[in-house]
Amino acid sequence: MNNKTMNAAVLHAVGDLRYEQVAMPERKTGEVLMKVMACGVCGSDLPRVFEKGTYHFPTIPGHEFAGLIIESDKPELVGRRAAVFPLLPCRKCAACEVGEYVNCENYDYYGSRRDGGFAEYIAVDERNLILTPDSLSYACASMCEPGSVARAAIRRMDVQLGDTVVVFGAGPIGLIAAQWARVSGAGKVRVVDISDEKLAFAAKFGFEAYDEKRDGKADCALEGTGVSPALNNAILALKSHGRLVLMGNPARDMTINQSTYSQVLRKEIVMRGTWNSSYNQVINDWSATVEAMASGLVKYEELITHRYPISRTLEALEMMRDKKEFYTKVTIVNEN
Repeated sequence: MNNKTMNAAVLHAVGDLRYEQVAMPERKTGEVLMKVMACGVCGSDLPRVFEKGTYHFPTIPGHEFAGLIIESDKPELVGRRAAVFPLLPCRKCAACEVGEYVNCENYDYYGSRRDGGFAEYIAVDERNLILTPDSLSYACASMCEPGSVARAAIRRMDVQLGDTVVVFGAGPIGLIAAQWARVSGAGKVRVVDISDEKLAFAAKFGFEAYDEKRDGKADCALEGTGVSPALNNAILALKSHGRLVLMGNPARDMTINQSTYSQVLRKEIVMRGTWNSSYNQVINDWSATVEAMASGLVKYEELITHRYPISRTLEALEMMRDKKEFYTKVTIVNEN
């Protein structure tokens, strides 16, 4: 019986997130015990906590985390830093058999379907570990998840040398994606957002707001907001045979205007969806993200505008929900 306890932010019901002591996780064979050092707050955590809930209660949310491995069946892993791929595939379905784990028919997920990273400790499957160098801060490493999602989106865009790319949505994933587009050979990368503050923040990374008169039609566009106006504008921004990647997670139905839909047909637009990231031996957005972090090729930690201790997780989420302050990336960090 486990008599040890730890602190965590626990969701007991929709809107009921409590900082409290809970039992330490018990490590099973094939798992490591990790001390969570940083966990990013994803935009999806807001409806998860305040509107929809998780798949069961109580649950510890948080799926963007990194930490220090303190127990393992493999001695060589103890003392290593790592980020964690949060999706736990069944490894039995047709998708899993070919390594397309994000298309698993019966997956589990840290932070929504099982306990996640808003805690001092977590037991994780060692197959989901992405070891990170000591040179990377834990806060930076915790951005592997959004970084990999952004990298996957741009990879699926098939950017060609000299392309003009427009990213709709200048949040953290949008700005990481814009950087990946730039290092992928795009000639011009522009951003679109309804927030002047976000556009000003994007300018710090060298990205101007898209202006069709100045920039012309785009070869590629990334829709990262999940709202109808951005979807319609992304289609209209494209030239003939343009490529559109759909990444934004919609909170409600999305519609395409009749005249805009006509442009999809007339311009023969290629539209492609993306969800999550690839994590297998053939394509691994996670290892590529860690390499980009370590080399400084893509800036991640500079996107973090707020850091909160675990004890103030609810405060962090309420700040984001109510837009009390301008923020880009909010990260929960271990006080100890």
